[in-house]
Amino acid sequence: MWAGIVPGIVLVAMITSVAYSARNLSGLTLFSPMILAVVAGMVYSNVLGTPAHAKPGIAFSQRRLLRFAIVLLGFQLTLGQVVGIGLGGVGIVAATLGATFLFTVRLGRLIGVDAKLAQLIAAGTSICGASAIAATNIVTDARDEDVTYAVAAITLFGTAAMLGFPLLAPLFGLDQHAFGLWAGASIHEVAQVIGAGFQNGTLAGETATVAKLTRVAMLAPMVLALGLMARRGSADASTAKPPMPWFVVAFVAVVALNSLVAVPGQIHSAIALAAQVMLTMGLAAMGLQADISELRSRGLRPLMLAFSAFIFIAGFSLTLVKLV
Repeated sequence: MWAGIVPGIVLVAMITSVAYSARNLSGLTLFSPMILAVVAGMVYSNVLGTPAHAKPGIAFSQRRLLRFAIVLLGFQLTLGQVVGIGLGGVGIVAATLGATFLFTVRLGRLIGVDAKLAQLIAAGTSICGASAIAATNIVTDARDEDVTYAVAAITLFGTAAMLGFPLLAPLFGLDQHAFGLWAGASIHEVAQVIGAGFQNGTLAGETATVAKLTRVAMLAPMVLALGLMARRGSADASTAKPPMPWFVVAFVAVVALNSLVAVPGQIHSAIALAAQVMLTMGLAAMGLQADISELRSRGLRPLMLAFSAFIFIAGFSLTLVKLV
């Protein structure tokens, strides 16, 4: 088995290295390595072509490696962090997440966007960007082109939010705590939330980070719910994927462990880096299997759906922040 997957893993690792190197270039520091890995993978596969002997290793990176990375994300969270933003803050995050997901899926149905692609856009907008898209796709099993499209759309509007939201804080009369809650509850990627939050001060940045990590913690129940939906919607429920993916159980267990046991700082940093690298490799693998001609065939409707979801999550969360 291992001999068969080595060429693909090596190729994925090379694409991942390119993504990390490119991030150090001027103008690209705003983007996470995961986003750049998708782009680099797409460029490689559509210009040079993906060798057939590399496909088993690419599939391994996209499936098993990605699942393990999701589990390791649990080390970034503790129950104490969630409690730290207060009951009102948790309520804002949970209500915004649920409302945005439902709005996006319903609107996608109305305007004719494929259901699986709509779910990916909904997860990426409402939870945590590319990581949520990757985790959600494990149970929705959308096409690689759908994953790539969703990541691209989420990146576009998440970057716009990161740059624009700090400028809107004075206009809406938001203090640092309120702005941090708004940014953490609505901006797509963790890195984008941190970038926007700390532009408005230390308190805003810390509040935004905790609010965002609270959203990340809700990834597990969301994936579980989608697993149940996929099972119910299957023509043959007996052959459908199990409604409780193992990595969801492991993610929750790791969060609990991280809350109860003090992990040394150096080990914690190493785990966080390993999780990010493996997530980046998983998304590089998806990019390597994405066909640009298939992306074009999706049209502009999914992009309009992502834009509508972006406007909804920004407006809905801002309203709750002002009311609470």
